[in-house]
Amino acid sequence: MEKKDKLRVLVVDDERAIRRFLRPVLEAHQYTVMEAETGAAALTAAATGHPDLIILDLGLPDMEGTEVTRRLREWTTVPIFILSVREQENDKIAALDAGADDYLTKPFGMGELLARLRVALRRRVQPDARARFEVGALVVDFARRLVTLDQHEVALTPTEYDLLRVLVQNAGKVLTHHQLLRQVWGPGYENELHLLRVNVSNLRHKIETNPSRPHYIVTEPGVGYRLRA
Repeated sequence: MEKKDKLRVLVVDDERAIRRFLRPVLEAHQYTVMEAETGAAALTAAATGHPDLIILDLGLPDMEGTEVTRRLREWTTVPIFILSVREQENDKIAALDAGADDYLTKPFGMGELLARLRVALRRRVQPDARARFEVGALVVDFARRLVTLDQHEVALTPTEYDLLRVLVQNAGKVLTHHQLLRQVWGPGYENELHLLRVNVSNLRHKIETNPSRPHYIVTEPGVGYRLRA
C-alpha cells in the first residue's frame, strides 16, 4: 500500500530556535518542512515550493508578516497561520484582515498548534491560483509583483497593478465597472467611472502595442472590461 504524499508546511520565522523547535515536531506528524527567514524568501518559497500550509511570524527583518500575507493573498488561497509574540488585538485583527486564517501567540503549546493546523487544512480551498500568468507577450509574476512585456519590465503605479491583478485573476470573464471599482478602490467608489476609465487608459498605454485597438484589455461596451485569456 502506497503512502500518501506528505503535506508541505512552510515555516517563516527569523528566529532559528523557533524553526529548530518546530521542524522535528512537524516531521514527526508526517509534514514535510520548508523554511524561510525573511518575507522575500517566504514569497519565493511559496511560489516555487507550493506549500499546503504556511506558518508565519509577523516580525520579519525585511517586511511585516501582514504585508507578506497580503501579497500571498493576491494569488493563493493556501492557509496562513500566524505564530507571533504580539498579542495585541489590533495586531491580530490586522493579520486576519490581511488574509490570515488563524493566529496563535508565543509561547504556545504544540498540541494546540497541531490541532489548529489540522482545522486550517480541513477548511482549505483547493487552490486554482497561479503565481505566474502569461498571455501573449504579457507576463504577470504575482510572487514578485513584476509585470513584463516582451521581457521588459513595465513600471506600474500601485493602482494600475491592482487593476491588472483583478483583471488577470478573472481572465476571460467580463467584469462590470462597479465590480472593478469596488475590488480595486473599495466600497463607496462604485460610481466613479471616470476614475476607472482614466486608469484603464493609463494601463493600456503601458501594456498595449496600440492602445486605441487594445489586444489585452477589451472593452465590453456599456458593461465593463475583460482581460483576453
